[in-house]
Amino acid sequence: MTDIRVIIPAYNESDSIAKVIKDIPDFVSEVIVVNNNSTDNTAINAKGAGATVLTENKRGYGYACLCGMNYISEQSSSPDIIVFMDGDYSDYPEELSKLIAPILKDDIDFVIGARTKELREAGSMTPQQVFGNALATTLMKWMFNATYTDLGPFRAIKYQKLLALNMEDKTYGWTVEMQLKALRNKFTYTEVPVRYKKRIGVSKVSGTIKGTIFAGAKILSWIFKYSIK
Repeated sequence: MTDIRVIIPAYNESDSIAKVIKDIPDFVSEVIVVNNNSTDNTAINAKGAGATVLTENKRGYGYACLCGMNYISEQSSSPDIIVFMDGDYSDYPEELSKLIAPILKDDIDFVIGARTKELREAGSMTPQQVFGNALATTLMKWMFNATYTDLGPFRAIKYQKLLALNMEDKTYGWTVEMQLKALRNKFTYTEVPVRYKKRIGVSKVSGTIKGTIFAGAKILSWIFKYSIK
């Protein structure tokens, strides 16, 4: 049986995290919620919903993801596939089956859930998110001949391939770093269209001017860094 584990970075997602966990398919071996210095009941609600709860007090999406990966590396057995998703209930966790299908059926290394316009709830992505995704993926197409259309956080990757990426970004650049390193390592990859809805609560990135600016700068810095390597 394929061992699939889910990592969910979470900062102040007490109103949504249990919903996310509840909708994750039962065939997932373990749901790991990384409580990223929350000031609400995120950890309590996640544990109550059946997740393994870790604590990472250094604020940052990448810090939380790396914490989850470090925990997995210390277990007695290794998973086959790692799925990353957000804790705000903007994704549809039940679509995890669709996300991992290319890995199981076609031996693809890396799959991104693409938040296509046709499947997005109106207003679920801010104008700056839509623009930022278009800019980043267009630059990657021009510079690296990539076929990405989104930097969506709902993604699946073979565990051993994830380890080979030597992920390092601690904050906003995590998703684009993974995509760029997958290109550099010549991994097979594809996108699967997924539905996307308005998140519960306020985004810590696109919901603030500071977050938007820092995220945009970090993403572009990763792209230009790789363009000169």
